[in-house]
Amino acid sequence: MTIRSYAEAAPLTARRTPLNRQQIIGFWAAWAGWMLDGMDSVIYALVLGPAMTELLPRSGMDASPANIGYVGSVMFALFLVGWGLSFIWGPVADRFGRTKALAATVLIYAVFTGAAAFSQNIWQLALFRFLAGVGVGGEWAMAGTYVAEAWPEDRRKMGAGYLQTGYYFGFFVAAGLNYTIGASLGWRSMFLCGLVPVVVSILTLLGVKEPDRWEHKHEEEVAAHKRHKSPLVAIFKAPYRRRTIVMSTLLTVAIVGLWAGAVYEPTAIVFLAKARGMDAPTAAKLASWGTALLSVGTIIGCVVLPWLAERYGRRATLALYFVGMLVTIVVAFGWAFYLPSDLALPVFLGVLFFLGVAGGNFTMFSLWLPEQFGTDVRATAFAFCTSVGRFIGAGVNFALAAAVKSMGTLGTPVALTAVAFAIGLLIIPFATETRGQSLPE
Repeated sequence: MTIRSYAEAAPLTARRTPLNRQQIIGFWAAWAGWMLDGMDSVIYALVLGPAMTELLPRSGMDASPANIGYVGSVMFALFLVGWGLSFIWGPVADRFGRTKALAATVLIYAVFTGAAAFSQNIWQLALFRFLAGVGVGGEWAMAGTYVAEAWPEDRRKMGAGYLQTGYYFGFFVAAGLNYTIGASLGWRSMFLCGLVPVVVSILTLLGVKEPDRWEHKHEEEVAAHKRHKSPLVAIFKAPYRRRTIVMSTLLTVAIVGLWAGAVYEPTAIVFLAKARGMDAPTAAKLASWGTALLSVGTIIGCVVLPWLAERYGRRATLALYFVGMLVTIVVAFGWAFYLPSDLALPVFLGVLFFLGVAGGNFTMFSLWLPEQFGTDVRATAFAFCTSVGRFIGAGVNFALAAAVKSMGTLGTPVALTAVAFAIGLLIIPFATETRGQSLPE
């Protein structure tokens, strides 16, 4: 590493540049949107059982455990397809601004999450979840791009870690809502809580300015009368092509792990709780506690990751987190899930915390992706790389649903998804190491 690189890496422990009012307001707007995004994503996992139990008979299907698991997995897959289509937000943000696109993504996922409360059959619920996914998927790319560009160079790495904690605080909020509102008022009330982000969307438009970095680039293009080229085309040309392909692959690995390990966690806890003789309300509350435990572990993983990434490099740190995901998914779903009923639940919950810590690997992409692309294509690259994996993740969910149905069990099919992280470990060496480098213009 050069003297310049060490100087740029040092500020994580040295005196840091103070944040101005706009940077603080903008961060909290992005964080709140990402937190509510996480809340929205987990709401469905928490209310899957009661929602399917009510809507399947109205749709001409038996509400058997097998049908609930199968249709629930298909719903997850459709939601992921919506996430995948969120790559459309990248070119919007690169052309018209980060905050405008950020506000639009929040507004869309809030409106359609709220609309899900009025579903009368599984087809309506599937449509609303698909449309909410389009908004949910775009928020991460918009928020991550905004913080990377708006915060000072010596703070933006930790800013990525702090931003990512918002998503998992959303898990905690969703668990709290399920423990209180959901347990007493039912699954429809949980979806209505998803309307809250509308306020965040309005405040984002009114109170947050565009990052100076994007403003300057935009003004230069306008002054030079540059014709806007497609950023989607640009990220597949030199020097970005390899970076786009490698980062999309690594994100696919991370997304497959998230939607297998974290999303199926509440269902697994409910199953294990009922096996110990607990009634449905008690099992639902325990699932909420499990989700909160997972969230605490992930928040810790998010905060620690930027420090590890600056000390040991992006590639080594991501490899460490991928190993953690591989091991904990196998141990939780392949081993603990099948222990005797008196041991399975406490052991599963214990492993869940460490699965959460390893789940903080998503912070790496909030930190690493912006470092690999210029301002004119950064949002597009971020949105595209985070979207590709969602299409593949949707396919994995269809396959997972079929595996659960054919095997008659949840644990083994989910445990097998750990293979994705083994593949990811083979891909990491091909990624571009950016430790100590400034955000490119």
